[in-house]
Parts: sequence; C-alpha cells; structure tokens
Amino acid sequence: MSLQACILASGSSGNSIYIASDKTRILIDAGLSAKQIALRLEEIGVTPDSINGICISHEHGDHVAGVRVLQKRHGIPVYANAGTLNGMKRQPKSHEVNVRIFQTGSPFEIGDITIEPFSVPHDAYEPVGFRIQCGSCRVGVVTDLGMSTSLIREKLKGCNALIMESNHDEDLLREAPRPWPLKQRIRSRQGHLSNIDAARLISESATDVLQHVFLAHLSSDCNTPDTALRTVSSQLRLDGLGHIQLEVSSATRISTIWTHTPFHDDLMIG
Repeated sequence: MSLQACILASGSSGNSIYIASDKTRILIDAGLSAKQIALRLEEIGVTPDSINGICISHEHGDHVAGVRVLQKRHGIPVYANAGTLNGMKRQPKSHEVNVRIFQTGSPFEIGDITIEPFSVPHDAYEPVGFRIQCGSCRVGVVTDLGMSTSLIREKLKGCNALIMESNHDEDLLREAPRPWPLKQRIRSRQGHLSNIDAARLISESATDVLQHVFLAHLSSDCNTPDTALRTVSSQLRLDGLGHIQLEVSSATRISTIWTHTPFHDDLMIG
C-alpha cells in the first residue's frame, strides 16, 4: 500500500489537501471554489467524482468555501466534528451540507485510510489537526494553530510526511500595515505559527521516518517563501535534521505529489 499527498492550495485565500491510498481518495478541507478544486484535481489526473470524503479541520471560510457545491455536484461525503458543524451553520446555505460527525480524538475510517482528528489551539469552534494513516505510512496535517502542545507533538511523531503551518515571519508581521488587534490575534495562542515556531515543532516531532515537510498557510504580506524556507531549514540543520526535504506550498498552484510506499521509496512527481 502507498500513500500520496498533494497540496492543492494553502494560504489565507483558500486551503485544500489531496491525500490518497491505492484505493481511497480524500480531501482535507475545501476552501477554494468547487470549480477551482476540480481544476486543480484535474492537474493531477483526479476527478471530483472519485473523491471518497472531505474532512474539515475547522469552519473558517478559507477551509470550507467549496464544500457545499462539491457535495451537491458530486455527492462527496463530508466529515466534521460537532463544534465545526455548529460554526458552519452560521454561514449562508450551510444547512444544505450533509455532515457525518466524527469525535475529536477518535479515529475513523474512509475506505482503507484511517483519520485521527486531534485538538489544536486556534480561534475556531473545535479546530483539529489530522493524523492520516494507511498501512505503515502516516501523514500529519496541522495548518492552523497558534502554538505547539504536547498532544500535537505526540500525534506528529512517527509521521513520514508533515503538512505544517509556517504562517509568518515575526519581523515582517511587526512591520506589516495591519491593525494592532489583528497582529495580536495572529501572535496569540489561538492564532498562527511563525516560521521559527514551525521549525521547532518539526524538530520536536521528527523521528527517523520523517522524510518530507510541506510548509503551509504562508501569509501573503507577513512572510515569503524564501523567508520561510530559510528560517526553517536553518533551524533544522542546527538540530541535525538537514536531511528532511522541505517544500513551500502556494495559494495559487499545486505542490508536487509526495508518494510513500512500504519500502520507503519517497518519490517527488512534478
């Protein structure tokens, strides 16, 4: 059995991640329009009709914008916890979405993929990260969180790939022409991870099997791909983890496809 991961989009304008085994295809979040998600799936040879489920991390618009239309057009099951569902109900037409409720902390299955949702600190109703497993392969997803916790570190340990928020550079955030309350919210324990905090969380969670890290949810005006990559890679080298492959995800284009097999053949497919 193999597992693939591809970030269709990541950023404040929209987030969606494609993860697939040999038999099952899922999305983590659907924060672009249904049309854009379909177009980006098409780039990797996947049709929306073949998606077996959408797992929602939290109710913010940049994670759920395309959910209703995707389900309406393609009949895709949608999975979320009760808090996220309550948050979604406050949005227009959200009552039209049929949601299957999962319990935070309790693994559930879609096909041959096991998804374990776990709590993360963020300013949403019941936000979660995901530990996704098929066979011996594991992928950790934490794209919106204000701080590391012992639970998060525990759940990310043993993963072969991580999709990790690296939202802002602290100096760029300080200088950005943003209202002070917004800056405080971003810096808060329910806000977003800085580049250096992301690097520390990677180091604290890394085991011998960690091969690839996608840096995700970069701020468009408080970060740059070069800054995120330089900051995280420098810290990982200091921590003796320079062998880990880093890739910066984008809001405007899909990432490479990371593929893992039981033989640990990690392939990068453009």
